[in-house]
Amino acid sequence: MKIAIHARRISEDRFPYLQLLLDELEHRRAKVYLSQMLRNLLENSPVRCEQFPVYDTIPEVDFVISVGGDGTLLDTVTHVQDREYPILGINIGRLGFLATVSQDKIKEALDALYHQRFDYDYRTLVSVDPSFPVEDGLNFALNDLTIIKKDTSSMIGVHASVDGAYLNAYWADGLIVATPTGSTGYSLSCGGPVLSPQSSNLIITPISPHNLTVRPLVVPDDSVITLEIEDRYENRLLSLDSRSYPVETHQKIFIRKAGFRVRLVKFEGYHFFNTLRQKLNWGLDVRN
Repeated sequence: MKIAIHARRISEDRFPYLQLLLDELEHRRAKVYLSQMLRNLLENSPVRCEQFPVYDTIPEVDFVISVGGDGTLLDTVTHVQDREYPILGINIGRLGFLATVSQDKIKEALDALYHQRFDYDYRTLVSVDPSFPVEDGLNFALNDLTIIKKDTSSMIGVHASVDGAYLNAYWADGLIVATPTGSTGYSLSCGGPVLSPQSSNLIITPISPHNLTVRPLVVPDDSVITLEIEDRYENRLLSLDSRSYPVETHQKIFIRKAGFRVRLVKFEGYHFFNTLRQKLNWGLDVRN
């Protein structure tokens, strides 16, 4: 089996879990590829692995393993892109909405992987029109696309249309277009709804809007959302997950569902509702 592994940073107390993963894969005689970032973390380790250095050179593999938190998994998606290799998220981070395998279940997860006791959880991405200047062609996001001001200056104006129909002029600190996966992220903290991952929708959520009657809006994910910035200052960015790019005044940004999906490995017993209860502490009530 061919497996690629990506991690961004690993604290000293979590390193044994990474070593356990590598030892288990070596025991199973897997062909292992490490991202350049991870290989640098292991520069003094005798691990016998090849590496893939940049986003467009990940080798053909059976699975990609993300070791870290949800941020690491989002970064892993930029390596996989439209190849749709299955991604397994091992959580040695904090929250773990996407990286659902706990660090003490690594061996059990690999056993299930090798014995094909798993299913796939397909996740929708949002993309910006290719005409928008994005480095490395990474014009997509699994969580959200956000227009946001860069500093503490005045609010920005964002004119939004959906399928050519004018929606609203948002005067706010920014505007989020979130996927169902991203509904538990930045959008949620700004008052947006939680969507089931398989919902065929996108969420338009304003960030600290000036007009208090403005609320998040759910639209079909086959919609084309058009945003245009009205701002006297060069103080805004377009963010795709954690990657940010400057936006010019009156530049139109066309947003739609990406033409590919993320394929997450899902083991028996996993359900999104369980994750909601565990991560958001739903049900923590003396009556329960």
